[in-house]
Amino acid sequence: MKDRPTLSDMTAFMAIVAHRSFSKAAQELGQSPSTLSHMVRNLEAKMGVRLLHRTTRSVSTTEAGDQLATRLRPVLKDFDLAIDEIGALRGRPSGTLRINSSDIAIRLLLASVVPTFLARYPEMSLDLVTDGMLSDIIAKGFDAGIRLGDDVPRDMIAIRFGGDVRFVPVASPLYIAANPAPTTPEDLRHHTCIRFRLPSGRLFHWEFEKHGQSISIDVPGPLTLDSMSLMAEAAADGLGIAYLSDDVARSFIQRGALRLVLEDWCPAIPGLFLYYPGHRHVPPGLRAFIDVLKERS
Repeated sequence: MKDRPTLSDMTAFMAIVAHRSFSKAAQELGQSPSTLSHMVRNLEAKMGVRLLHRTTRSVSTTEAGDQLATRLRPVLKDFDLAIDEIGALRGRPSGTLRINSSDIAIRLLLASVVPTFLARYPEMSLDLVTDGMLSDIIAKGFDAGIRLGDDVPRDMIAIRFGGDVRFVPVASPLYIAANPAPTTPEDLRHHTCIRFRLPSGRLFHWEFEKHGQSISIDVPGPLTLDSMSLMAEAAADGLGIAYLSDDVARSFIQRGALRLVLEDWCPAIPGLFLYYPGHRHVPPGLRAFIDVLKERS
C-alpha cells in the first residue's frame, strides 16, 4: 500500500467507532465533523474498502470496519502505554484515562476523587463513560471499570471504595396512606411496584435478607423504567413502591418525599469496586488515580 493510513487517520476512525457519531468524535478530538468525514473518506480510499455505514441518524461499522477496529484497539492502547511510560520518566503521569462505570458511581467520583486527581495531575485527562452496560473493558478499550462487587469479572484486580451500599424499597407518604405498608417481602406481590429493567433487557428481581433467610421477588407493576433516578421521581409522585440504592433514595427521604419500607429486610452489601486487568501493564495514570481513590475513600 503506497499511500499508507496515518496514526491521525486511525485515531479519528476509532473515535467515530467509539462514539458512533461524527459530531461527538469531533468534540473529543477538537476538530470539525466535516474534517473527520473527509479523513474517513480518505482512509477508505487508501484501504480500498468501505469502513463505515453512514446515515443522517446513525454511524455503524461495516464488516471490514469492525475487523479493523478490533485489531486497532490493542495497538492504540499499546501506543498510549508507550507515551505514558515515557511520561512517567519525568515523574508526572500524562495522557487520557478511560473508565467505564454506572451513572451513580461517577457521581460519587465527581464529588470527591475527580477534583483532587485533576488538580494533582494537570497533564492527565479523564474520559468517564456511563453506557449503562456491564461492558467488557478490554474489548472496549477502557483502562478500568467500576461496578458493584458481584458484577466484577473474576479475572480482574478489584479495589473496593466508597463503603457498603444498601438497596431499599421506598414509597411516597401518599401511596402509604392509601395502601397498608408491606411487612414482609411477600406482601409486595399485592402492591403496585415500579420495576427496573437492566441494560441486558432482564427485569431486576428485588432481593431481601433477614435472619439468614434470603428472598428474591419478581415484583408486579404496570410501570417499568431503566433509570433509578426516574424511579425515585415516579415513586415520589405516588406511582408505586420503588427499589433503589440508598444513594439515590437519600435526598428524597431527607425531604420527606419518600419513606422506607421493609427496612429490616435490607442489609448492607459490599459497595463499589474499581477493577482492571491484572495481566497487563498498569499505566501510570491509572496508578495515580488508584492512589487518589484510596486516599479519598
